Amino acid sequence: MTRVCLVYDCLFPHTVGGAERWYRTLAERLAADGHEVTYLTLRQWRRDETPDLPGVRVVVAGPRMALYSGPGQRRVLPPLVFGAGVLWHLLRHGRRYDVVHTASFPYFSLLAAAAARRVHDFALVVDWHELWTRDYWLAYLGGVGGRVGWTVQRACVRVRQRAFCFARVTADRLRAQGVEATVLEGQYTGALTPPVPVPAEPVVVFAGRHIPEKNAPAAAAGMAAAIRRVPQLRGVIFGDGPDPPPPTDGVETPGFVAQEELERTLARALCLLHPSRREGYGQVVVQASALGVPSVLVRHPDNAATELIEEGVNGFVVATDSAEDLADAIVRVWEAGTDLRVSTADWFARNARRLSVDASLEVVARSYR
Repeated sequence: MTRVCLVYDCLFPHTVGGAERWYRTLAERLAADGHEVTYLTLRQWRRDETPDLPGVRVVVAGPRMALYSGPGQRRVLPPLVFGAGVLWHLLRHGRRYDVVHTASFPYFSLLAAAAARRVHDFALVVDWHELWTRDYWLAYLGGVGGRVGWTVQRACVRVRQRAFCFARVTADRLRAQGVEATVLEGQYTGALTPPVPVPAEPVVVFAGRHIPEKNAPAAAAGMAAAIRRVPQLRGVIFGDGPDPPPPTDGVETPGFVAQEELERTLARALCLLHPSRREGYGQVVVQASALGVPSVLVRHPDNAATELIEEGVNGFVVATDSAEDLADAIVRVWEAGTDLRVSTADWFARNARRLSVDASLEVVARSYR
């Protein structure tokens, strides 16, 4: 048995995202395998509630706080508060843990764990869901804030650690900065045997938070351009947030819906349209492929989801997020018909084991030993 402390400021389903799902799954699987697991996080629930995480001790390292500002950027104060809470907890209780396994982001918690390790000799495992370039930091936070963010990230890279990441582009960036990282390619939790694809309806689906990086307005524009060329088509944009798409003829915006409804709609969709500019992995692309649904993505240096596309086999990657480029790819999916759905399902069948969360958990568990 290994005594593990997982450190992340979010907990699924109180907040929703790829990292949240990864840490909840990791916590549950480790506990089921007999490890002693503590989940250290910010409180995102009411004081009179108790988070439901079977077999895992949930410890609060900071109060309930809004994590995002209006434009969808992470606020600075919550990471500072969380970092202080992590430091305080690990200084007091770090001797209880064999392994502290933390996300690199939001950085100050990683620096806190590194500082506490000087007092308590636990192993430090770090997941790098993304590693931003200096140019991206400057674009994201401006001159002063971007330089500070870049400096803090650099300090985290220099920490002695066992590093994991979820995309080859992230591994390459870490290695360029002197950190050897193991790529965990699997986060998929569904069945590994894909169903026979259901016949496609003329529906193009977008699913994600409406923040600038996810690019929902471009999705709406691409859907509208495709509808002008194939009038039978319609679009559905799931999700919500501070950067919503404008009202567009032929495009529905139902907001966030239950996972079951999303999966039913996606299974019948012609394709997934995911014009995100920045992705650390691209879980939704794997989910679509598991249903035999091809994806349309945009090539961008910070979009690791493109690593999940085999061109013309389970989708297409276009050069820009212009409406015409996106519409061209949607029409190509329309013209390819059933053959592309079959090849998408075949692609998933060939890659399912590699992309499964179980494959990643096996690597992580071995690293603890």
